[in-house]
Amino acid sequence: MTRRDKVEWLLRIVLGGIFLFASYDKILHPEAFAEIVSNYQLLPGTWIGLLSVVLPWVELVLGILLILGRWSPGTVTLALTLLGVFWLSLLINLARGLNIQCGCFSTQASEPSSMAWYFLRDTAFLAMGLGLFFLT
Repeated sequence: MTRRDKVEWLLRIVLGGIFLFASYDKILHPEAFAEIVSNYQLLPGTWIGLLSVVLPWVELVLGILLILGRWSPGTVTLALTLLGVFWLSLLINLARGLNIQCGCFSTQASEPSSMAWYFLRDTAFLAMGLGLFFLT
């Protein structure tokens, strides 16, 4: 296994784990996740219910596929696209000055962290996704 293969494997495992972890609570609590999605003020109300049910399952499947290394080009492209959308959503709300609960890993009501923190964290995730994209 070359160094490049090891880096690709590590990025797949880490990003796959992130997607798996992110999906868990949202699958269990779609109503709470729908409220969080609504707080972003980016989508029409008619899309929020569908997104709050479908997105966590997409994250779960992507996480599994990333870890297994299946359908790599498509899986990595879709994962990178989602990471980009998440990053852009945070950037928009950061620019708006909104400080809402991210909902990235938990739907439990809590004091929101700084949107700047969420943005920086997701920038790291996006960088890992870009790295994986160029390695695949």
